[in-house]
Amino acid sequence: MKNRVVVTGACGMLGKDVVKVLEEQGLDVTALSRKELDITEKGRCASLLKDIRPEIVINCAAFTKVDLCEEESTLAFNVNAKGPKNLADVCTKIGTRLVHISTDYVFDGTSRRPYREDDQPSPINVYGKSKLQGEEAVRGSGADHLIVRTSWLFGKNGPNFIRTMLKLSREKELLQVVDDQRGRPTYTMDLARGIVLLIERGAFGTVNLANSGSCSWYELCCFVLEQAGIKNVNVVPVSSEAFKRPAKRPKYSVLDLSRFKAITGCFPRPWKQAVKGYLEEMGLALGPDATRNKD
Repeated sequence: MKNRVVVTGACGMLGKDVVKVLEEQGLDVTALSRKELDITEKGRCASLLKDIRPEIVINCAAFTKVDLCEEESTLAFNVNAKGPKNLADVCTKIGTRLVHISTDYVFDGTSRRPYREDDQPSPINVYGKSKLQGEEAVRGSGADHLIVRTSWLFGKNGPNFIRTMLKLSREKELLQVVDDQRGRPTYTMDLARGIVLLIERGAFGTVNLANSGSCSWYELCCFVLEQAGIKNVNVVPVSSEAFKRPAKRPKYSVLDLSRFKAITGCFPRPWKQAVKGYLEEMGLALGPDATRNKD
């Protein structure tokens, strides 16, 4: 990999892990938070990137609050579509490679098999639509680019489903969790390492990357509570219709990982191993001889 890399959205859950992996490899990393670079500001993108002249820009900046995107659609499209276009236009002019992070939510969830990179997107919520527009802007810019689609992120540096379930399990005796949406939970540290590996291999175009295996949110919750040793909590599966939220979610958004394996020669570790690793690193896993309840 080249030596000079810019990471946007560097204070986010994924961005922090990407910066960490790059720095571990001894690269010259410029980590830019939203305060340092708001990617919706085209002039600022141009002046800053032209000054730094990175070989690679990794865009981890995004508006990822799926339900809030429905209420704040203008902001969603500014950050998730206009922002990537601004970066891509500048990267085209200065000859910089752009790595852009996208989502499984560009699909509608009607497939009966894992989604491949060349399957036709058809998002069903504002978040997915805005992210798809971002993808299209990057592809149409002429920039040397890599788009990495991923799904169901959890990590040490931000709010996520696993943390929410652990918190609620200590406050409630009954948890209702959706059981008719299926995807691939993905640990941000595994994702960060995979992104860097794709860059090292010279990957281009669009590549799916997530932890292997799939589950529902209900299955993920049950596994997390089991690993954390939390008992006396009744977890009840419910349908998406019974658990109304502002944004519709695809019922099935499992990503096909074949291209990642073909490019890297590696296959991402199973999501259960990733969850265990995450809980251990967070000090939340149940030790082999330990017992724990929700108190």
